[in-house]
Amino acid sequence: MANFNKVLLMGNLTRDPQLSYLPSQTAVVDFGLATNRKYKGQDGSMKEDTCFVDCQAFGKTAENINKYCKKGNPLFVEGRLKFDSWTAQDGTKRSKHRVTVENFQFLGGGQSGGAPASQVSPASAEDQTYQSDEHAQGQGQTGDDIPF
Repeated sequence: MANFNKVLLMGNLTRDPQLSYLPSQTAVVDFGLATNRKYKGQDGSMKEDTCFVDCQAFGKTAENINKYCKKGNPLFVEGRLKFDSWTAQDGTKRSKHRVTVENFQFLGGGQSGGAPASQVSPASAEDQTYQSDEHAQGQGQTGDDIPF
Protein backbone atom coordinates (compact mmCIF):
# COMPACT_ATOMS: atom_id res chain seq x y z
CA MET A 1 0.00 0.00 0.00
CA ALA A 2 1.34 3.42 -0.96
CA ASN A 3 1.81 6.21 1.59
CA PHE A 4 1.88 9.97 1.15
CA ASN A 5 2.66 12.61 3.77
CA LYS A 6 2.68 16.19 2.41
CA VAL A 7 1.53 19.40 4.08
CA LEU A 8 1.17 22.81 2.40
CA LEU A 9 0.37 25.79 4.64
CA MET A 10 0.21 29.52 4.11
CA GLY A 11 -0.26 31.72 7.15
CA ASN A 12 1.29 34.15 9.60
CA LEU A 13 3.85 33.38 12.28
CA THR A 14 2.23 33.39 15.73
CA ARG A 15 5.52 33.94 17.57
CA ASP A 16 9.14 34.76 16.82
CA PRO A 17 11.11 31.71 15.66
CA GLN A 18 13.16 30.03 18.40
CA LEU A 19 16.55 28.78 17.19
CA SER A 20 18.49 26.05 18.98
CA TYR A 21 21.15 23.51 18.02
CA LEU A 22 21.27 19.74 18.26
CA PRO A 23 24.37 18.09 19.79
CA SER A 24 25.52 17.55 16.19
CA GLN A 25 25.46 21.37 15.75
CA THR A 26 22.51 21.15 13.34
CA ALA A 27 20.30 24.23 13.61
CA VAL A 28 16.67 23.67 14.65
CA VAL A 29 13.99 26.35 14.63
CA ASP A 30 10.51 26.07 16.16
CA PHE A 31 7.71 28.46 15.25
CA GLY A 32 3.95 28.61 15.11
CA LEU A 33 1.83 29.32 12.04
CA ALA A 34 -1.79 30.48 12.01
CA THR A 35 -4.03 29.84 9.03
CA ASN A 36 -7.48 31.37 8.61
CA ARG A 37 -10.56 30.04 6.86
CA LYS A 38 -13.61 32.14 6.08
CA TYR A 39 -16.91 30.47 5.34
CA LYS A 40 -20.63 31.09 5.36
CA GLY A 41 -22.46 29.49 8.29
CA GLN A 42 -25.84 27.75 8.09
CA ASP A 43 -27.53 30.98 9.17
CA GLY A 44 -25.92 32.82 6.22
CA SER A 45 -23.49 34.89 8.31
CA MET A 46 -19.77 34.94 7.50
CA LYS A 47 -17.63 33.06 10.02
CA GLU A 48 -13.89 32.71 10.45
CA ASP A 49 -11.92 29.76 11.77
CA THR A 50 -8.24 29.90 12.76
CA CYS A 51 -5.95 26.88 12.91
CA PHE A 52 -2.70 27.08 14.88
CA VAL A 53 0.08 24.74 13.74
CA ASP A 54 3.48 24.09 15.33
CA CYS A 55 6.33 23.87 12.79
CA GLN A 56 9.97 22.83 12.95
CA ALA A 57 12.80 23.23 10.44
CA PHE A 58 16.41 22.04 10.37
CA GLY A 59 19.77 23.12 8.94
CA LYS A 60 20.09 26.11 6.63
CA THR A 61 16.31 26.31 6.36
CA ALA A 62 16.11 26.83 10.14
CA GLU A 63 18.79 29.51 10.06
CA ASN A 64 17.07 31.42 7.24
CA ILE A 65 13.66 31.31 8.92
CA ASN A 66 15.18 32.49 12.19
CA LYS A 67 17.12 35.30 10.50
CA TYR A 68 14.41 36.73 8.25
CA CYS A 69 11.07 35.93 9.91
CA LYS A 70 9.34 37.31 12.97
CA LYS A 71 5.93 37.22 14.59
CA GLY A 72 3.20 38.33 12.18
CA ASN A 73 5.16 37.70 8.97
CA PRO A 74 3.37 35.68 6.27
CA LEU A 75 5.08 32.44 5.22
CA PHE A 76 4.35 29.55 2.88
CA VAL A 77 5.68 26.19 4.09
CA GLU A 78 5.81 22.73 2.56
CA GLY A 79 6.65 19.73 4.67
CA ARG A 80 5.46 16.55 6.28
CA LEU A 81 3.35 15.80 9.32
CA LYS A 82 5.13 14.25 12.30
CA PHE A 83 3.66 12.84 15.51
CA ASP A 84 5.57 13.69 18.70
CA SER A 85 4.88 12.09 22.09
CA TRP A 86 6.55 12.59 25.46
CA THR A 87 6.03 12.30 29.20
CA ALA A 88 5.40 15.63 30.94
CA GLN A 89 7.04 16.59 34.24
CA ASP A 90 3.88 15.63 36.10
CA GLY A 91 4.07 12.11 34.62
CA THR A 92 1.23 12.46 32.11
CA LYS A 93 1.67 11.29 28.56
CA ARG A 94 1.48 14.15 26.04
CA SER A 95 1.43 14.20 22.24
CA LYS A 96 0.91 16.51 19.28
CA HIS A 97 1.29 16.68 15.54
CA ARG A 98 3.92 19.04 14.12
CA VAL A 99 4.92 20.00 10.58
CA THR A 100 8.55 19.33 9.69
CA VAL A 101 9.34 22.02 7.12
CA GLU A 102 11.14 20.86 3.97
CA ASN A 103 10.63 23.98 1.79
CA PHE A 104 9.41 27.49 2.47
CA GLN A 105 8.82 30.73 0.66
CA PHE A 106 8.71 34.29 1.97
CA LEU A 107 5.50 36.12 1.11
CA GLY A 108 5.00 39.84 0.61
CA GLY A 109 2.77 41.93 2.83
CA GLY A 110 2.25 41.71 6.53
CA GLN A 111 5.59 43.37 7.18
CA SER A 112 5.16 45.18 10.48
CA GLY A 113 7.73 47.93 10.43
CA GLY A 114 10.31 45.72 8.75
CA ALA A 115 11.98 45.91 5.39
CA PRO A 116 9.97 45.37 2.20
CA ALA A 117 9.84 41.76 1.03
CA SER A 118 12.38 42.43 -1.74
CA GLN A 119 14.95 43.45 0.89
CA VAL A 120 14.26 40.48 3.14
CA SER A 121 15.66 37.81 0.82
CA PRO A 122 18.91 36.31 2.08
CA ALA A 123 20.88 35.72 -1.11
CA SER A 124 19.04 36.66 -4.27
CA ALA A 125 15.78 38.46 -4.95
CA GLU A 126 14.80 36.02 -7.69
CA ASP A 127 14.90 32.87 -5.53
CA GLN A 128 12.99 33.11 -2.27
CA THR A 129 12.11 29.41 -2.03
CA TYR A 130 14.32 27.30 0.23
CA GLN A 131 14.73 23.58 0.56
CA SER A 132 15.88 21.92 3.74
CA ASP A 133 19.30 20.24 3.57
CA GLU A 134 17.69 16.90 4.44
CA HIS A 135 15.12 17.23 1.64
CA ALA A 136 17.65 18.38 -1.00
CA GLN A 137 20.02 15.49 -0.23
CA GLY A 138 17.20 12.98 -0.31
CA GLN A 139 16.09 14.08 -3.77
CA GLY A 140 19.56 14.62 -5.22
CA GLN A 141 18.37 17.70 -7.08
CA THR A 142 18.60 21.42 -6.67
CA GLY A 143 16.52 24.04 -8.44
CA ASP A 144 19.02 24.03 -11.35
CA ASP A 145 18.59 20.29 -11.97
CA ILE A 146 14.89 20.41 -12.90
CA PRO A 147 14.64 18.96 -16.42
CA PHE A 148 12.05 21.38 -17.83
